[in-house]
Amino acid sequence: MATSTHLHLPIPPRLSASASPTARLRASASLAHPLLLSRLRLAAPRPPRARRAMSVTVRSSLIDPDGGALVDLVAAPERRAALRAEAEALPRVRLAPVDVEWAHVLAEGWASPLRGFMREHEYLQSLHFNCIRLPDGAGVVNMSLPIVLAIGDREKEEIGASPDVALQGPDGGILAILRRVEIYPHNKEERIARTWGTTAPGLPYVDEAIASAGNWLIGGDLEVLEPIKYNDGLDHYRLSPQQLRNEFDKRGADAVFAFQLRNPVHNGHALLMNDTRRRLLEMGFKNPILLLHPLGGFTKADDVPLPVRMEQHSKVLEDGVLDPETTIVSIFPSPMHYAGPTEVQWHAKARINAGANFYIVGRDPAGMGHPTEKRDLYNPDHGKKVLSMAPGLEKLNILPFKVAAYDTVAKKMAFFEPSRSKDFLFISGTKMRAFAKSGENPPDGFMCPGGWKVLVDYYNSLQTEEAAVAPV
Repeated sequence: MATSTHLHLPIPPRLSASASPTARLRASASLAHPLLLSRLRLAAPRPPRARRAMSVTVRSSLIDPDGGALVDLVAAPERRAALRAEAEALPRVRLAPVDVEWAHVLAEGWASPLRGFMREHEYLQSLHFNCIRLPDGAGVVNMSLPIVLAIGDREKEEIGASPDVALQGPDGGILAILRRVEIYPHNKEERIARTWGTTAPGLPYVDEAIASAGNWLIGGDLEVLEPIKYNDGLDHYRLSPQQLRNEFDKRGADAVFAFQLRNPVHNGHALLMNDTRRRLLEMGFKNPILLLHPLGGFTKADDVPLPVRMEQHSKVLEDGVLDPETTIVSIFPSPMHYAGPTEVQWHAKARINAGANFYIVGRDPAGMGHPTEKRDLYNPDHGKKVLSMAPGLEKLNILPFKVAAYDTVAKKMAFFEPSRSKDFLFISGTKMRAFAKSGENPPDGFMCPGGWKVLVDYYNSLQTEEAAVAPV
């Protein structure tokens, strides 16, 4: 368990009160954990770089996107009619919902500098090295999860020698064109073993997107006809990396700290986020902004659905647990793999492209219970250790945090103190869901009342639906 980070350590007295936040952060490196020393660098403002075609000029000076340019793969409005006409004559591949989520990720530049579903050389680098080389050979960027599109034998035969392929959404509408395609074998067993470290049955993403997928992968350059929308009432939360950077600039942020979650926000989360902002202010930053960034793609069946989570997050801000003036709530469109230390690198890398220069990481990030054994699938401390050493993430400041639990003496969520461990109650996600399902209230101070009511109402609605369909 990490008990502190460089943010929790005193600033050496040799620094004057007027020292810059960057100088303070660097000076604190001498007191930090050795694994963090390579990470304690703020991305200082850099002179503008030449941008390649189809890239977006980035105004935020907090941190450069990977590769130096934020990729934008959405076609300009004036090209869309011609692209639709072109797509009508091309072989077609129909995307599953998870594939659409990955197309969304690619189109908006979350995976910059990647410009489409991976070709074989990119796939092999991602699978074996967790990173890919930049096209100019000037270094590597982190890319720990393969972003690939699977097809079957019939689709491969229909594509034949065509250099381009039209991609259809689940409803049959044309979504994108994949250009200069390359088709190569999909070794599912190797992909699963290298990504998850196990081939045990019951891995949620494998069951959803890999087990029944085709035996071929198709890669190429992606051109999306128009911005991807879900029409679920939440699209206004789905800010692209460029939109987030614009919002950070609008608010005058001099630091952005990102917090990803796929669960409702309880007061332990809020304690962590508010404490991080306080520490950044103490270091001399004037306006650190929190990016509260729930994952919005595929999640396993027993996770709280996205619409419920977003309603709960709204109540957290309404109740003043988090400050709306210094918090941006946005949806991260990526699917969830539950691949532990491998996946958490992807989560951190994507936030670089969104403009965050601090990333908060806790216990067992992106982890889950072993699907066939009664234990965690991953060591709960490995995620933060891997992030501290991962190639391609050097410019991102990784912030491991202390564990929060319910303090039965103070009657609130607090940072766990081993010296009085008997005073603390750990309320797991499973226990929280059990409380909500039974209508039982958690201890006062665990979650804001408005947020808790959202969860109770959701589970009550499930029980009503189950009763309605139960046989008489």
